[in-house]
Amino acid sequence: MNRRRFSSVWDAIEDTPEQARNMKLRAGLMIALREHINHAGLTQSQAAEVFGVTQPRVSDMVRGKINLFGLDALVNMATAAGMRVELRLLEVA
Repeated sequence: MNRRRFSSVWDAIEDTPEQARNMKLRAGLMIALREHINHAGLTQSQAAEVFGVTQPRVSDMVRGKINLFGLDALVNMATAAGMRVELRLLEVA
């Protein structure tokens, strides 16, 4: 049996490095948004108001339904919550 090692689960399950990177970024944003909700002690309804989305949308995000969220939606939610989102591009050696 040939065992391959991956740096993340996304590298293992996504078809391309581009898709894996997109999923890593989305997952990171979702985690940060969940942490913001918890740290601020917000209910899902309150978070929805802050993020400018519906409560069911927040519920989907909190439950980790990553396939329902694009990067743009997550960035918009984070920005609406007063979070600063930065993008840094690095050359791959």
